[in-house]
Amino acid sequence: MDDSVRTSTDAPRGSRRRFLQISGGLTAGALAGAAVPHVHAAEDNTIKLAVVGCGGRGTGAVNNALSTTGGPVKLVAMADLYPEKIEARHNALKKRHGAKIDVPEERRFIGFDAYKKAIDCLDPGDVVLLTTHAAFRPLMFEYAVEQGVNVFAEKSFATDGPNVRRWFAAADAAKRKGLKVGVGFMWRHSPARQAVIERIHNGAIGDLHTLRIYRVHGPVNCPRLPAGANEIDFQIRHPNSFTWVSSGFFVDWHCHNVDVACWVKDAWPVEARGMGGRCYESAGSQFDHYTVEYTFADGAKLFAFSRHMQNCWQTYSDYAHGSKGSAIVMTNLSRPLSRIYKSQNMVPEEMTWEFGKREANPYVVEWQVLLDAIRQDKPHNEAHRAGEAEVAALMGRAAVHTGKAVTWDQMLNSDYQFVDDIDGFTFESTPPIRAQETGIYAPPMPGITVEV
Repeated sequence: MDDSVRTSTDAPRGSRRRFLQISGGLTAGALAGAAVPHVHAAEDNTIKLAVVGCGGRGTGAVNNALSTTGGPVKLVAMADLYPEKIEARHNALKKRHGAKIDVPEERRFIGFDAYKKAIDCLDPGDVVLLTTHAAFRPLMFEYAVEQGVNVFAEKSFATDGPNVRRWFAAADAAKRKGLKVGVGFMWRHSPARQAVIERIHNGAIGDLHTLRIYRVHGPVNCPRLPAGANEIDFQIRHPNSFTWVSSGFFVDWHCHNVDVACWVKDAWPVEARGMGGRCYESAGSQFDHYTVEYTFADGAKLFAFSRHMQNCWQTYSDYAHGSKGSAIVMTNLSRPLSRIYKSQNMVPEEMTWEFGKREANPYVVEWQVLLDAIRQDKPHNEAHRAGEAEVAALMGRAAVHTGKAVTWDQMLNSDYQFVDDIDGFTFESTPPIRAQETGIYAPPMPGITVEV
């Protein structure tokens, strides 16, 4: 997560930092096996990186990329809205990776157009890391594809229907050009999740009829808007509290679980209905709890639970139920502990299978897969599936915020968008949402709010 997500003392237990502490030395090399011949456009076989967005997600992804095997990787450019972020992250990365960080002052770019300058530092075969917020993801992806650069894009990927379609168009263009695209859905590269889902697909729990996914933990606190503050700056610095910036809590945080659940089902939902609310004004313009009922074409259900409050029970987990048994897809981020049971009672005596070994770090594995595809010139483009997962997550958020049933087709084809001209957006633009006189932002109003 970006630094702005780590403002709560009651931070998520299943964080990237916690995962890396537990997974320890289990890197991609432990999973990849023997090296195979690699190819790359650069004569010295070095893949160059440029990171756009220097928060926790961006620098975490750089660390993961530099932990791969198979050939040299080097960071050569950094871009962000805030110079202090670049300086702090550059110093930390340089201390850890030494000569692998080659970003002199002239390749450190500031501003809303900084992404173009960073991408322009790269050559074919290199990779740009798009790790800003969802509002800016499609336009940056589009530019990278136009320039013929490979992409690693963090979730989430768009904020509304028009920008999802823009993402899909860039994904299709990347495929036509043969570009490699990895996305931040690292759980797709988790051996434990792969193993349990393969067994579910092979009938281990019978006909799948119900899925349950939970991201239930402490809050992200959004303070009151200070007097005289620039609202766009304030909202970008507190991204998960504002739908137009990050897609909001539900999408930006819960889209991992939504993606995995739909992977388990091997389908995307056709409709979403939901309820939620805001108990604490510190949630910004978002609700602090969401419950969504997704329906698939065959009538199967996915129940998504997302809550962000202090002093409440917590879990970060996914479950599947079928006609012949049930499964734990994930017990927590750090170690999924995937299991299958012969009944709906998830107790030891009912267990028929478990993934009982530690797995390689999927944050590194997703990078190993991407960089190997570049070096070996193999097809690798996760962008279209990422866009589909985004549509599903947006359906859930819109259903809760509007109080309406939202279908897949409605969300995908919606013309509603939060920012009319994101390409020309600056700190002087009109804020998409305004604070009340108290400095507090109003939450959505189901039955009145429009998002589709």
